[in-house]
This record gives sequence, C-alpha cells and structure tokens, in this order.
Amino acid sequence: MLLLLAALPALFWDGAADTAPALRDAGIDRILVPAARLASWKSIPGIAAEAAGLEGAVKLLAPTVNYRMNVASATNAPWLVANGWRFIRRPQGRFYYDVTGKQAALAAAEAFCYGANAMIRTDADGLKPLAQMLEFLRTITGEPLQPVADIGYIDDGSAASGEVMNLLVRNNLLFQLVTSADRRLKLNVKLGTREYPLEDAKNPGMVAHAVRYNLTDEKRSVRVYGSPVVVARLTASGRQVRLHLLNYAGVARKVEGIRVRVLGQYPKHQLWLADGAGVELLDYSVEPDATEFTLPELKTYAVVDLSR
Repeated sequence: MLLLLAALPALFWDGAADTAPALRDAGIDRILVPAARLASWKSIPGIAAEAAGLEGAVKLLAPTVNYRMNVASATNAPWLVANGWRFIRRPQGRFYYDVTGKQAALAAAEAFCYGANAMIRTDADGLKPLAQMLEFLRTITGEPLQPVADIGYIDDGSAASGEVMNLLVRNNLLFQLVTSADRRLKLNVKLGTREYPLEDAKNPGMVAHAVRYNLTDEKRSVRVYGSPVVVARLTASGRQVRLHLLNYAGVARKVEGIRVRVLGQYPKHQLWLADGAGVELLDYSVEPDATEFTLPELKTYAVVDLSR
C-alpha cells in the first residue's frame, strides 16, 4: 500500500502561496514547488509542499487521441499520443507533463499505470480533475507487480526504434527491453535483422505488423477488442495478474463495451474504475487457456485484478 502511494504522480505548482485557496477548493493537499518558493509554502496549513524542479526531467506529450484522415480508406483513423514507451525506455527517469484541464487526470493515470516518476504541471482548470484522479488512485491497493512481456525488444536508442516501441505499446503488444535474445520470451525483436530490416523501420507500422504476425494473436498475453483507443498494460506476480486499461480519448468521450482476453485461468477478479460507480464486469468466462470479460464502459482508467 505504501509503495503504491509513493508511486503517485504529484502536482508541480509554481504559483505563489496566496494561490493556496484554489488548491484547497480543488482538493489538492500535496504539491511540489520550486525551491525558491518552498519557505512560503511551508507555512500554509493543509498542503504538504516539497521542493522540486523541472530541470533534468523529460517533458512528455499530453496524452490524447488525434483523428487524422486515412488516405487509403478515407476514414478518420485514431492516432494515440501516448508516453508508455518513454517510461519503458527510461524506467529510472524523471518526467513531467505540461497539460491543461481534464488532460491532467489522464496524465496522472498514465504515469501511475507505468509506475513512472512524474510531475504534472497544469492550469487552474486541471486542478480538480487531477485531484479527483489522485483520490481514485489512492484507493487502489496491493503491492507493485512485475510487467508481463511476450516480446524481448533490443533497443538501439534511435528515434526509429523509439517509434517502433511506441506502436508496440499502442497496439497492446507487450514487450520488455533486453540486451540480447531471451529464450524465455515468446519472440525477440531487433532492427537490422532479416526479419526486421532497417529499411522497414522507416515505416514503424510495418514493423509492428510484422511483430504481431510473428508472435501470433493466440500467444498474446492480453488482447483488447472493441476500441482502438484503449491501451492495456499487464503486471503479474505468482497467482495474480493486474490489468491496466487507459482510454486515451477519455478527455472527450468514454468507450463502451470493451471485451478483454487475458491468457490464463483466473476465476476471481476485482475492479477499480475511475468515474464508474456501480459498473461491474460482464460475461465473465474462464476458458481452458484464457479468461475473458467485458467492461461495459471506460471513461479514463481502470484496473482489474485477476487471481486464481
């Protein structure tokens, strides 16, 4: 429980101490402030302040979905702006978001999902959504679990490699970084090999498609049906797995009727759902090789614990 709370993202606030009433009204009780402002904030009751700076931290993109025209099919194809691959590439990194309004809540959920060390800088309109998300995240109990990976990915540090990782994350192809092929994993990927030529990396979508084809859908530890804007992350320990589901369109719209398939038999489950009081998993089915269920709606973020 304490470890999970320590992993919560925090508000970075560079406003003066006289802005404290706005923070209290929004429900914010902990902030990170520039060192020069720390002394004035230490005298403010009800708000715990610590010194921090953005120097050396990696600025992240605001998580969202952009809809762009697909020339081949003349339809609007969703393009997810997600930061999961950045967290995987730099697990010990320091990060910060500069977001406005409701995007602050989605940013907090994304950072928590990956256990990232992240600060969130937002405007007045983002304070209450952020506070509400942080309050929800505090309700999620249990110790941090280890990420599940089907794929070992050898990262050469290039921009092209980063974009491939980005598409793997967005297509729910679970991977971990390795320095050499790991036979314990179902598939290993390295750019510049016969299977994944460097020429193909100029079109990262082609590489992601090849990875999915070589892995096969049957071997994927998690599959999400019904929405191209939901990203899944899976962690596990012993007889328990934890599924994270992020709706990158959550600032504007909720997703309805998400069907999920997780490899393994898990007859027990527990759901935590932001902005979803009273919602329960439907059509829960434990098959010989997998567990499937439907989440009726997802506004921004859900965590599902599955256990034997």
